[in-house]
Amino acid sequence: MSTTVLGIETSCDETGVAVVRDGELLADVTATSMDEYARYGGIIPEIASRAHLETFVPTLNAALEKAGVALDSIDAVAVTAGPGLVGSLTVGVSAAKALALSLRKPLYGVNHIIGHLCVDELVDGPLPDRFIGLVVSGGHSSILRVSNIATEVEELGGTLDDAAGEAFDKVGRLLGLPYPGGPHIDRLAREEGDRDAIRFPRGLAAGKDKERHKYDFSFSGLKTAVARYVEGLESRGEEIPRADVAAGFSEAINDTLTSKSLNACEDFGCDTLVVGGGFSANSRLRELFAERAASRGITVRIPPIRYCTDNGAMVASLGYELVRNGVEPSGLGITVDTGMSLSKTHM
Repeated sequence: MSTTVLGIETSCDETGVAVVRDGELLADVTATSMDEYARYGGIIPEIASRAHLETFVPTLNAALEKAGVALDSIDAVAVTAGPGLVGSLTVGVSAAKALALSLRKPLYGVNHIIGHLCVDELVDGPLPDRFIGLVVSGGHSSILRVSNIATEVEELGGTLDDAAGEAFDKVGRLLGLPYPGGPHIDRLAREEGDRDAIRFPRGLAAGKDKERHKYDFSFSGLKTAVARYVEGLESRGEEIPRADVAAGFSEAINDTLTSKSLNACEDFGCDTLVVGGGFSANSRLRELFAERAASRGITVRIPPIRYCTDNGAMVASLGYELVRNGVEPSGLGITVDTGMSLSKTHM
């Protein structure tokens, strides 16, 4: 029997709607308000919430039309219930409740961070029974052990302070680059930088921290080291080698992300690593995984860049897995959870 799932994503500033049928993506449409935040240097929650209100219905209609699916043929509705911004989440969950109620279809409130891993199956096929997941997005840098993407996920470690994406944005501002900093630092480092010119510290990589925080990340010290380096040059009136700073900083973060996640694969006997989240679009991260994984007998799966940022496809994919695994629907009484645990796949 065929199963068609509508996925709705509104955790931050992207309004995403997608349709997945039996594990196949039929449509994925996204509207974003990212361009509005450049002058502020960051997301403005109220603007994001209003943008979701304005774009949801057009985005829904576009996704249904592209998929060639009528609304009343949807079998289940999946929506991001967390983590994310409370206002943005509320818009999506409210819309999903209205649709589920009017269609008399089951509602699943899903964890969109887990969705960042699940979306890869729409591109590279079914996920293995066991694997390690690395989620690197604006607010998360986490290593997960996955036994079943729908029901059994364990967080092995995460960021103790700044996530990778946050650190890139902050260093981007320090170097006078436009918001968001990630793509600009990545481009500057790749095209003009010398990654060996400046060696910045790797957090939690020495002494007791190396074992106590084996799968955790800390990037605030790295950010401070970059700031002190730049401030030192400025105080002496010297020119800042922005490209080399970007390259050295990028190398420090990507070295740490790849090393710890591949170590987790070996420690838990997993031969597959799935990487997801907006930061997984970083070119140097992908290069390092390609260089380091093969020699250790580990397969790394990273979805195409278009599926790295928040999108409806990842929500619909995880919703389909919940239905396929016979998980009970969340029900219409769910609320949003801005700090939803990464060991919780759904509400």
